[in-house]
Amino acid sequence: MKHAWQITAAVSLLWVGTVWAATGMAQIRGTTAGSPVTGTATLTDTPSGLHVSISVAHVAPGKHGLHIHEGSACGDAGKAAGGHFNPDGVPHGFLPTDGFTKAHAGDFGNIDVGADGTGSLDLTLPGLSLAGGKYNVAGHAVILHEKTDDFGQPTGNAGGRIGCGVISVTQ
Repeated sequence: MKHAWQITAAVSLLWVGTVWAATGMAQIRGTTAGSPVTGTATLTDTPSGLHVSISVAHVAPGKHGLHIHEGSACGDAGKAAGGHFNPDGVPHGFLPTDGFTKAHAGDFGNIDVGADGTGSLDLTLPGLSLAGGKYNVAGHAVILHEKTDDFGQPTGNAGGRIGCGVISVTQ
């Protein structure tokens, strides 16, 4: 028979192991009055990095730049979100392949939108987090741009901001 302290320790370890991961969400909405753009960004801390799953709807077909910006607001046609989240002051790039030394921490590249106006993006980004630290994206804005991110300097030439949502930690 197990002692009470052994059972308590086992339950405590099980509990800690299942709730360590922070989860966040952003509801993406059009940045102008009457815009039909909608979407959802779901973010989860995992042992491999921040898993980001984004889906959008009612967007013109084609590739659209998708970034995390430094601000925590979507007003003024998305301009209130400020510039790209770039805590290291490095050039623009594609975070999944270029890493933090050659890309902004918010550089997610492009989301491909089909003829039906929907698109999705699924990435796991080592080093990004919702749980604190230098690369914590909680409270920052997800921005969907009107054009393709061509990875040019300084921000990818992706044009105006057509969708925006602020990341909030949900658990």
